[in-house]
Amino acid sequence: MESFIQLRRTTKHFDLDGGVVAAVNGIDLDINKGEIVALLGPNGAGKTTTLDMILGFTEPTSGEVLVFGQHPRQAVVDGRVSAVLQTGGLLRDLRVSETVELVASTYNRSATGRATVAEVMERAGLNKIAGRLVQSCSGGEQQRLRFALALLADPDLLLLDEPTAGMDVQARRDFWAAMQAEAKQGRTVVFATHYLQEAEDYAQRTILMANGKVVADGPTEDVRTQASGRTVKARLPLDGVERALSIINAQPRVNAVTVELDRITVDTGASDNIARLLLNELDGRDLEIEPASLETAFIKLTDADQSSQSTTAHLTHTSAGEAR
Repeated sequence: MESFIQLRRTTKHFDLDGGVVAAVNGIDLDINKGEIVALLGPNGAGKTTTLDMILGFTEPTSGEVLVFGQHPRQAVVDGRVSAVLQTGGLLRDLRVSETVELVASTYNRSATGRATVAEVMERAGLNKIAGRLVQSCSGGEQQRLRFALALLADPDLLLLDEPTAGMDVQARRDFWAAMQAEAKQGRTVVFATHYLQEAEDYAQRTILMANGKVVADGPTEDVRTQASGRTVKARLPLDGVERALSIINAQPRVNAVTVELDRITVDTGASDNIARLLLNELDGRDLEIEPASLETAFIKLTDADQSSQSTTAHLTHTSAGEAR
């Protein structure tokens, strides 16, 4: 597939009073045409810094960032990249339609591919508030306005930083319906979010970051199961429950088994094997297989990385002490 974004061994360090902080710590990424990608992680994971480098707002300390095979700033100048950020870029005393018209006037309208004011107002769902002053718009309505401004260049790549902050449930659904429509046109959409449900509902791919590193990357369903597998449920004959418990607990990659009357629930990393066992050998019925929630994977993977960081720090400290 055509790769729109490439990061190679990319790092970004900041000099703070307490020393050097590695906001991004050697990541490699390829993001392709037409993908909807969630950039997910706890505060301080490096999500916004990564987006800033892709937009050319800041340069990597080391490594490489390419957007459409060129420096990110050039891709932005060429109109191939647009962004919807959390703050900035709006004049409070203008009306919504006036804001879109003003920004549209800065583009070369003779260029092919430029979207019209009417088109972006419709696509962003702004027609009902076209005459409202920006300062009277809610936070969610201002985010939709930023989305409309981002569409004016008719970009190939949309970068969104917490795009639905301040939106109510219906506005959020409408916004993501618009995003899915944009992706169907071949655009790539990359969004950083702390709403786990958004990533689960709308992202085809989830990149999970912690401590400036990528700790999981793949189809969202695969990321869900990477840390904690799947849950297999079935009903058993009452006189076969004890035997089933003994057999299933002896299987590899079984994390937990619970029983409530005739209902058995197995948390496992080998769901196919457990399902076959329940159906073929243990007379199971009403079988269900459920993926782990993205929240569960998020917690387990980020906690695991934090533990790894702590262990590394401890070992480094010990080695330094022994050296002294």
